[in-house]
Amino acid sequence: MTPPPDVPALLRALPCGTMTGVAFGHPYVATRTIFNNGKSEKLVAEQRGGPDYISLNLYHLAAGPQLFPCEMPAEKVIAFLRAFQPDAAHG
Repeated sequence: MTPPPDVPALLRALPCGTMTGVAFGHPYVATRTIFNNGKSEKLVAEQRGGPDYISLNLYHLAAGPQLFPCEMPAEKVIAFLRAFQPDAAHG
């Protein structure tokens, strides 16, 4: 799906590698990885001490960015990207 305009920038603002942070009042550990010389990105996040899990791929195509959530609704990954705040050590 074509993501809302803020989504690619929100993902790009996160540091590469593994980080901790908070979303929806809960702690998460997240990993952002860049592939294919920057043409694709992956974000995986797990709620620490809880059941929530986020996984998405974002592809930077000539026709524009395309968001592919991994076995979950797009709304869930978009809401997570909008809510997630990395800890100060990572921001």
